[in-house]
Amino acid sequence: MRSLNFNLFKKSTLILAAASTLLFSACSKDDDDEMMGSQTITQVVMNNNDFSLLETALVQAGLTGVLEGNGPFTVFAPNNAAFAAAGLDTEAKIKAVPVETLKKILLYHVVGQRVPASAIANASNSPVKTAADMDIFVTKNSSGVFVNGAAVTQADVMASNGVIHVINTVLMPATGNIVAVAQANPNFSFLVAAVLRASQGSTNVAQVLSGTGPLTVFAPTNQAFMNAGFASVAAIQAADPAVLTSILTYHVIGARVFSSDLVEGSKPATVNGATVGITLAGGAKVNGNKNSTASVISPANMVTTNGVIHVIDQVLMP
Repeated sequence: MRSLNFNLFKKSTLILAAASTLLFSACSKDDDDEMMGSQTITQVVMNNNDFSLLETALVQAGLTGVLEGNGPFTVFAPNNAAFAAAGLDTEAKIKAVPVETLKKILLYHVVGQRVPASAIANASNSPVKTAADMDIFVTKNSSGVFVNGAAVTQADVMASNGVIHVINTVLMPATGNIVAVAQANPNFSFLVAAVLRASQGSTNVAQVLSGTGPLTVFAPTNQAFMNAGFASVAAIQAADPAVLTSILTYHVIGARVFSSDLVEGSKPATVNGATVGITLAGGAKVNGNKNSTASVISPANMVTTNGVIHVIDQVLMP
């Protein structure tokens, strides 16, 4: 198993160096020597009580040997609170995840270079290939360093074979495009029905949301649709496709916008030409022009192959 894991990582790292060049500035050998700790990444994890759930996951996925290797690696490491927030707060729950799925999730947190925070360029959502052969999106600005919108809460935990940046979220790799992710989530069944009904009109909304993107969708839950007067899927299926198209395209921004990109008081333009309002006090919220109150964004930062989804509790009205 250790050999298989190493080969998987080695194959992925062939892509990593080229993909990361534009984002990360090079470190000299002297810099590397100064930054090296005395323990490997695996040892750092195993000796830190706040990484006990990460340790369980690495053992279960058979990746402890990989992260004891020469590297160098950069690991965006979720702490115990991050695992708990993802519903993986016990050893039993982690072990219930299929091993290959768990391995993919963990490798999605690993980059095949030693990258201290000082080497990360000031930029927004720069794509970086991971050992899972999928991109993460790294941002560095005046507020700190973020990956897929998740904050780095402690940077530069040095190891002999790389560096660890502690993050407050378990990063989940994309499982499909925006439409596919919505279809797989039972809490979006009203939204999916609305997209399909709208696509029967002059604009194929499903095709737009399945396109290359990147796109950001503020996705209302089923309850949000019911609160907006769509009592059932049948009611949505009976609605005017043009009306639904106007509403749905008002929930879409033509760019990849993680929660870390949201700015207090900003008014980003949506695909239908109107703007929404962003507020951050008391948690991120988005407001439609005809909504009396702002909609809470929670959870945020669901990554898809063509963008990102933020769940909201109201249907935005243009």
